[in-house]
Amino acid sequence: MPRRARITVPGIPWHIIQRGNNRSACFYTESDYQYYLCTLGEQAEKYGCAIHAYVMMTNHVHLLCTPQHKNSAALLMKNLGQRYVQYINRTYRRSGTLWEGRFQQEIEKVLRRRVAPGKSGRPAKCGTG
Repeated sequence: MPRRARITVPGIPWHIIQRGNNRSACFYTESDYQYYLCTLGEQAEKYGCAIHAYVMMTNHVHLLCTPQHKNSAALLMKNLGQRYVQYINRTYRRSGTLWEGRFQQEIEKVLRRRVAPGKSGRPAKCGTG
């Protein structure tokens, strides 16, 4: 049975959740978080997604982003996920998947929800540190 198509409307914010496979850790050291954020910033710019907020836990990530084009968020998550898994597999000499299936997504009702204080703004640029 094919997957259900995602509802994509450019300009409408998405709440994206990406979980570690079997709730396993996805981030092991501070440099892993930094690599993910740098790659997130690059890919968001490349594919036209505004990142409004993010929360990075050891075993999952939440993003609040607004795609500018129909496939912006999907391309962002595809390329971010691939690059980050390759980095983790190479760094820790492991193989296989890191993420648990497809990312989950909700179209946000911005007028009904408020972003909690915490990490927000544009992710850091790669190579700055």
